[in-house]
Amino acid sequence: MSTPLSGPGSASRTPGREPAGSRPGRGRTRHDATVSPTGLAIKVVLLGLTAAIAVWAAFPLLEGGHWVGLGLLVVTTAGLFYLYLGRRHVPAKYLVPGTLFLIAFQVLPVLYTASTAFTNFGDGHRGSKDEAVVAIQTASVRQVPGSAEYALTIATTGDPATGPLVFLVTDPGTGTVQVGDADGLRRVDPGDVTVAPGGRVTAAQGYTVLNIGQASARSQEITELVVPTAGGALRSSGLSRAYEGTAVRAYDAGCDCIRDSESGRTWTADDEIGAFVAADGERLAQGWRVTVGLSNFTRVLTDPNISGPFFGTLVWNFAFAIGSTGGTFILGMFIALALHSPRMRGTNVYRVLLILPYAMPSFAMLLVWRDMFNTDFGLINSVFGLGVDWFGDEWTARIAVILVQLWLGYPYMFLVATGALQAIPRELTEATSVDGASPWQSFRAVTLPLLLVALSPLLIASFAFNFNNFNAIYLTTEGAPFPADNPSNGATDLLITYTYRLAFGGQGAEFGFAAAISLFIFTIVALVSAVSFRRTRKQEEVYA
Repeated sequence: MSTPLSGPGSASRTPGREPAGSRPGRGRTRHDATVSPTGLAIKVVLLGLTAAIAVWAAFPLLEGGHWVGLGLLVVTTAGLFYLYLGRRHVPAKYLVPGTLFLIAFQVLPVLYTASTAFTNFGDGHRGSKDEAVVAIQTASVRQVPGSAEYALTIATTGDPATGPLVFLVTDPGTGTVQVGDADGLRRVDPGDVTVAPGGRVTAAQGYTVLNIGQASARSQEITELVVPTAGGALRSSGLSRAYEGTAVRAYDAGCDCIRDSESGRTWTADDEIGAFVAADGERLAQGWRVTVGLSNFTRVLTDPNISGPFFGTLVWNFAFAIGSTGGTFILGMFIALALHSPRMRGTNVYRVLLILPYAMPSFAMLLVWRDMFNTDFGLINSVFGLGVDWFGDEWTARIAVILVQLWLGYPYMFLVATGALQAIPRELTEATSVDGASPWQSFRAVTLPLLLVALSPLLIASFAFNFNNFNAIYLTTEGAPFPADNPSNGATDLLITYTYRLAFGGQGAEFGFAAAISLFIFTIVALVSAVSFRRTRKQEEVYA
């Protein structure tokens, strides 16, 4: 018997095995793959964009003194550079971008909405108390004897028809030209303007001077523009003259109130509601943003003018979401079952025709259906010889929007049900037939449970979508019909359209109150989805 030779420079070998390091990819302790020139260029460009965005975002944070936000920006940027300039943490390179986008587009908007719900943010309550005082004083400016007058030229920094307006005013005594807007007056370099005899500015660097026709078209905006000054404010008197008036209402820091020099009335600051209030309860229109706690939420539940319409809308919202989801599922499923039958011929042609509603832009189809339900010249009344005022009555309007949703939504359910049916082995249904089960018994005992296991997550998602289906209501009925005593809440309004009308309605925006209702909607959908997913998991365990 002999043994393998061993010694310096030799290695003991075992048959069928190779020493470590003799095969590619074995025994390496570090990643030594080289980066391609294209990949390197992409990395440089993306990191350069990241640095540029960070620098761009840093200046507003510095100017506003938002040190926490600035710190988060610095840490995040440094972390991204550390992650993508190194060769470690490969999984994180793929997870971090998605996580950042999730935070930016999902988490932060939800947090901002939640924080807004606890404030009085809205029309008249957008800025700080100091901004409210300035707005009140400038809005009360009156021309008095001896007020300074200036030659006025209307200009803009953008499009003559839509751009922001500015005043170019010329002091008749010194010939000095100043530019004014809502932020105040600023002196203009004499070399940057051309002034005609009489003080009118004919050209100014960086500004577009409006001619008489363009200025006349925006006369309302010109009248409303107030330029704050040290002694009051500057307002227009026609299109060619401006005056520096005196504020009738002024802030008195001693009493923390606004005094009117003409009427003698006083409005005292109320920091709980963010407004100046007189002794008789009158509020000045301009207030400031403050935290109001749970008042927006309690208002939904306790104010009879809101709670009644709110809960009525909530019931209809559930009915609409369940009817839309259930109706489209039932219709789509039975069409899929009919075309799944082996005795059916020309199934491909039928499937193409049936998915046409799904291929059309939904917003365009909603407008078409709105015209089809028109009482006077609509196709439905004309074809069937009816005289129904579909959108004039509460129940016919609700039936109409559900029918529209049925037409728009069943092709999606048909497609997913077709895919789920093709995944069910035919042997299962054939076995029930052999056991003597009728087609209905086979469908109820085998096909439907297996379909629900596959489609339950999609049904939950469809319910959540229809619960907040803004387009379906706003593009067909706009929430109508409205009761005579409540023009802000219609019979077909969902909570989302009701919230939109509160936030952007003609009676003044109430962003804080609308955010509170949005949190109600979020909570309801989250609870329904959580319960439904739990039941879905139990169903999957039964049929697994």
